[in-house]
Amino acid sequence: MSQEGVDHFNTNDVLTAKERRRMALEEIDNAKFGWFHIRACIVSGIGFFTDAYDIFAINLVSTMIGYVYWQDQGNKTPHNVDTAIKVSCSVGTVVGQLLFGYLADRVGRKRMYGVELMIIIMGTIGQTLVGNAPAATFWGVITFWRVFTGIGIGGDYPLSSVITAEFATTKHRGAMMSAVFAMQGIGQVTAGLVGLCVTAAFKSAIQYDQTYLDYVWRIVVGFGAIPGVCALYYRLTIPETPRYTIDVENKFDQGISDAKAFIEKGASSGSYTGADAVTATTEKRTELEHTPTKASWADFKQHFGQWKHGKVLFGTAYSWFALDVAWYGLGLNNSIILQAIGFAGGPDPYTAVFKTCVGNVIINLLGSVPGYWISVFTIDKLGRKKIQIMGFAMLTIMFCILGFGYQKILDTSIPLFIVLFTITQIFFNFGPNTTTFVVPGECFPTRYRSTAHGISAASGKVGSIVAQVGFGLLKDIGGPNAWINHLLQIFAFFMMTGIFSSLFINETMGKSLEELAGDYDDDDVEVVETNKTAASVQDSYVKENNKLPY
Repeated sequence: MSQEGVDHFNTNDVLTAKERRRMALEEIDNAKFGWFHIRACIVSGIGFFTDAYDIFAINLVSTMIGYVYWQDQGNKTPHNVDTAIKVSCSVGTVVGQLLFGYLADRVGRKRMYGVELMIIIMGTIGQTLVGNAPAATFWGVITFWRVFTGIGIGGDYPLSSVITAEFATTKHRGAMMSAVFAMQGIGQVTAGLVGLCVTAAFKSAIQYDQTYLDYVWRIVVGFGAIPGVCALYYRLTIPETPRYTIDVENKFDQGISDAKAFIEKGASSGSYTGADAVTATTEKRTELEHTPTKASWADFKQHFGQWKHGKVLFGTAYSWFALDVAWYGLGLNNSIILQAIGFAGGPDPYTAVFKTCVGNVIINLLGSVPGYWISVFTIDKLGRKKIQIMGFAMLTIMFCILGFGYQKILDTSIPLFIVLFTITQIFFNFGPNTTTFVVPGECFPTRYRSTAHGISAASGKVGSIVAQVGFGLLKDIGGPNAWINHLLQIFAFFMMTGIFSSLFINETMGKSLEELAGDYDDDDVEVVETNKTAASVQDSYVKENNKLPY
């Protein structure tokens, strides 16, 4: 191509803003998988490691504090206290998911990323410092700090999801997002391992005086802040996503420059500025040419008021709600399962706590961790929708078997019960527990991607609150743990409803975020012909200059 042709190309007489945007984002979608992608997964994943650690460590803490603060009540944490310290985190999480989901769309992913991690760190440290006082009970103060921590945990869901999705390649997007979420399993196992090690370290002290468990649970909780502190710098310096810069901030040419730098250099922090940055005049001209729809309450109602968009939000939100009813109903009450398989209680406080830690590690290693990583390696081959429907179907079957045959299975064969429970855990995570996180981060337009993910995630946490409160109120009807079988049957019902709600979501595998958001639905024949011309010009330019024209 002649220099005159190149100059003509650079004045964008051939390529409109829409085509330039499409080409730049397609380069991100088709970029070679590299270190920047890996680092994005690690930085986001550490947040989910911390989230899961904080959420599920409370199982161990609830057991320990019973021996410290309620020795006069049989060394058992009262039901109302146990429920309060478990549910409080979920309540805070709902607030965080909705708040940070909205703010990430309103002020930007970069500005909010790291803020939620600072809240988690402060809340975790706050929990380790609580104590009884004349004006405030121990469990009242820890409940406050767990609500505070939950807000930070909630913020991590939409932010980590959309940032990973917007930087990912189309080919590996599902695996990257699943790998971030899979760190939950590592966090759960680590909570058990840390509890195990610290309990063993205090063995002689606990056997001498069980109140030394007060040191143990504080160390276990406090350890959860360490990974967050390590990841904080990298979160605060992560760059803004080119999609947000283009589609929401309307800084079109800056977004193109950012995309180019990301592809060529894998820029790691701040704004991707360089010698080839566009002039203010060009930026202003392009902004006039490219005017993306602005987010507003009226536009939100108009967009999701259309059945083709509203049904997807309903599908992602209800599917997550149905899942979390069973997931948290079991996960935060697994002492019932531990008791059934012989890993609960003991002749002395040390043995009881040690067995509980061992049981938690075994449960997570048998089912949860493998399930997460099966999803990582298959989600971009099988598809999200297929995995979600398959998972809900298998969970429906497994909960029916466990619910209707609960007592008979326990009386007949404990190993069989463990096998069935393990299969259930695998299909939680090689199924809807992973896909309900992935799909909302992919299928909505940039201006509402984080908000819609936050709504979907908050719906899930409402399900977890319902499950935790309901589990505690219903499980002892007719005697201690006498209603467990019926609760498992109720979980089967919710899993079945999840199958039907999953039919409303779209398959996102192999499609760009712009295709999924419907950005190209209104392209007419004229635009298609223009794209052909633009593509031919670009091909000629690339062959002659060995670089992209934008």
